[in-house]
Amino acid sequence: MKAYVFPGQGAQFVGMGKDLYESNEQCRAMFEKANEIIGFRITDLMFEGTAEDLKQTHVTQPAVFLHSVIMAKYLEKDFHPDMVGGHSLGEFSALTAAHSMSFEDGLRLVIARARAMQKCCEATPSTMAAILKLQDNVVEQICSEVNDTIVVAANYNCPGQVVVSGTKEGVARVCEKVVEMKGRAVPLAVGGAFHSPLMEPARIELAAAIEQTPIVAPICPVYQNVSALPISDPDTIKRNLVSQLTSPVRWTATMQNMIADGATEFIEVGPGKVLQGLLKKVNPEINAHSAIEE
Repeated sequence: MKAYVFPGQGAQFVGMGKDLYESNEQCRAMFEKANEIIGFRITDLMFEGTAEDLKQTHVTQPAVFLHSVIMAKYLEKDFHPDMVGGHSLGEFSALTAAHSMSFEDGLRLVIARARAMQKCCEATPSTMAAILKLQDNVVEQICSEVNDTIVVAANYNCPGQVVVSGTKEGVARVCEKVVEMKGRAVPLAVGGAFHSPLMEPARIELAAAIEQTPIVAPICPVYQNVSALPISDPDTIKRNLVSQLTSPVRWTATMQNMIADGATEFIEVGPGKVLQGLLKKVNPEINAHSAIEE
């Protein structure tokens, strides 16, 4: 069985999508439609901007979404998923590629999500850090000990890698404790504390946008971040999309559940190869590759 997976923020690179734009008329039309909806030429930043341009949340999220969804469209007749999933932002790409929402509606939701999250980033100095070499429950315990500020386990990426998210002070103190316990802490170059309680204002704002967006049953089950379970019911999909902003990304469990449910081939659709690397930590034997090999 084929599982298609879609990357999130952090997978972007300058030049992403340019080959699709230049080689395929349908892809070019989708990019131009996106420029129109966004209100500026995001393609200029994607194809020829700087890495710094692409790091801005309001640019990164729609850029990664566009590359992923347009790549899925490019595959068209070869795109036959038995299941799909996406890491954080990638969940919106997965749902759009699986026809749960239209390209235009998916893009508008991603724009709304990015703007809402950017506001939260500006409201509170906050950050994230990847914690390596420690068990999930150890990282959770360390976070719970820093109880006078906000810091939580936010992304369960693969065995031995959990990302923590919270105030700058909280994340710094967790990193200190991690080093004391012989783990490794890697600060991430992000704008704020994604998938933490600090995103609550963004969750409320996005909930209103999601409620107004037509979402239908996808062509195959979508493994959502909040539960790591296969979902096809539109109402449940909506609820989980709203909860996602303040809940952890259960990616390790998502990949384990996909494999348990019969996935034998994982195809990463979008920029980079981040998800393939994480998958190899879950199961080194699994067949994983990019949708379009570079």
